[in-house]
Amino acid sequence: EVQLVESGGGLVQPGGSLTLSCVASGFTFSSTPMTWVRQAPGKGLEWVSTITSRSWTAYADSVRGRFTVSRDNAKNTLYLQLNSLKPEVTAMDYCALKQDGASRGRGTQVTVSS
Repeated sequence: EVQLVESGGGLVQPGGSLTLSCVASGFTFSSTPMTWVRQAPGKGLEWVSTITSRSWTAYADSVRGRFTVSRDNAKNTLYLQLNSLKPEVTAMDYCALKQDGASRGRGTQVTVSS
């Protein structure tokens, strides 16, 4: 059974930083592309970033240069470093197996507010 467990969210001031983590189990993590998606209040799922098994990365235009995705295959863990946070980034963030958000975890809440 695929399990994805996100953590690391919280309340942060504008301009601050957070590192999100996602621990994966139930599949061969090292050979699986992984994705972060988010859902802001009242909006649909939005693709944020994808990292391939070889650590090639892609980002949405809205986060490129401020977010960094990475993975540690030895720990079956996916990361997302969020820098220069803005209030509009407030959302529930999920790691997922698909870019459309399918097969995702329960999420971790990121709130950017002063």
